[in-house]
Amino acid sequence: MPPNRHSAPEPLIPSLPGKRAAVVGLGVSNLPLVRFLLQRGVAVTGMDKRTTSELGERYDLLIRLTAQSGTGFAGRLELRLGPDYLGELPGYQLIFLTPGIRKDLPEIEAARSRGAVFSSEIALAMEVSQAPVLAVTGSAGKTTTTTLLGQILEADGRRVHVGGNIGHPLIEEAGSFKPSDLVVLELSSFQLQMLGQSPHIGAVTNISPNHLDIHASMEEYVEAKKNIFRFQGPSDWAVLNADNPATAAMAAECPGRVALFSRTREVDFGAFLRRDQIIFRGPAPGSGFGPRDGGAGAGGSAAVERVLATTGGIKLPGQHNLENILCAAAVASLAGARPEAIARTVTAFGGVEHRLELVAEVGGVRYFNDSIATSPDRTTAALRTIHDPIHLILGGYDKKIPFDELALEIVLSPHVRTVLLIGQAGDKIGGLIERATGMRPGGGPQVVHCGALPEAVAEAARRAHPGEVVLLSPACASFDQYRSFEQRGRHFEELVSGLGSGLL
Repeated sequence: MPPNRHSAPEPLIPSLPGKRAAVVGLGVSNLPLVRFLLQRGVAVTGMDKRTTSELGERYDLLIRLTAQSGTGFAGRLELRLGPDYLGELPGYQLIFLTPGIRKDLPEIEAARSRGAVFSSEIALAMEVSQAPVLAVTGSAGKTTTTTLLGQILEADGRRVHVGGNIGHPLIEEAGSFKPSDLVVLELSSFQLQMLGQSPHIGAVTNISPNHLDIHASMEEYVEAKKNIFRFQGPSDWAVLNADNPATAAMAAECPGRVALFSRTREVDFGAFLRRDQIIFRGPAPGSGFGPRDGGAGAGGSAAVERVLATTGGIKLPGQHNLENILCAAAVASLAGARPEAIARTVTAFGGVEHRLELVAEVGGVRYFNDSIATSPDRTTAALRTIHDPIHLILGGYDKKIPFDELALEIVLSPHVRTVLLIGQAGDKIGGLIERATGMRPGGGPQVVHCGALPEAVAEAARRAHPGEVVLLSPACASFDQYRSFEQRGRHFEELVSGLGSGLL
């Protein structure tokens, strides 16, 4: 197995039997983690601010695990639920945190000051896996890039396990991964913040303000992202966006090798566009992780240039998606994927649900679901992709991200006709748009305060004419009105379906 740590932490798994651990947050990824720990003889206290009724079916699963404690499992499970769920946390020496929790809560700080060891499901999965790990992070484009990368490697004949921030938790199966397999992870800043190890290949799609409701500052957010390469060894790879100033600047801090990707210029080492061609300049084919060579990289050999694909057959719309494709192509090439597998996959790839997805055409009006746009830069990318008149549905949970640049983008756009505001951040965004409109001769789009998505869709349908677009691209998270951006996107599709029989 190629080295994946510059300064490897002490392995945690051999020391687990007999330990007492707190698992904070009983969500999707931590239930498999609880089972994993119980099977290894850990006394687990599951902690969650939700009550038994709020946990619902998940509570029933936990009760079954509790009943099996000491019989079906070597360890035992207790639960601490409700508002005071963190009250006992400072007394634990081993703590597994759910990714999205603030790390500066008093109870967490108290545990840290007492020398507690913090870890996570992802960290244990990476420790137990014998397969090389490829990972993608960034403020936007993570899921599209990760999904595309996994499909490229599968098309190349590799056995691939996709997880992290997408797919299902890998902790319970990671121990069965073979050295010839590949693990492909999407990693959020929250997941990276708790990692003391880095993947063999770590890619950063871009950096812009995000999740400032959870991170203490933009600096903390960026520092968390850097963990994707911070602990790499000299034979590992960091793949960085040369067109994004924040990611380009990271190259100087990478302890391993660096490859870049760019849609605006040629790079010395990495992936770039040359007219309509996607070019990779790097190690010769077959020099990455894989059964064809058994190696882990170029070993200092001269860069070889080859054409991976042409842009003419690509289905994904928008310049931002070209960047995602370049990133995935660079990582796949470093992992030894053949050019034909890359070309076949990037031209067939139609995108991921809720990401600028055309869901219907009703009465000549096209309806796009871009519910994944939980930050302003994603909405900006969508606005720059669509060139027909737009009725934009905007707003939701406020992550404390600045909206000033997005407001100016909307006002200056020749395409935005109406902005329909929803959710907690609606009034805040509306005020910024109206202020930007006042500074522009000729004004800007009409702003309509709708409150909730059903009213916004109905109002947009009344205003839109054939040849125009209704775009749900909220620039905000969904948590004020929905459990997730996926639920918000599905609700949008249901509302559009009710407008007519034109659902695609």
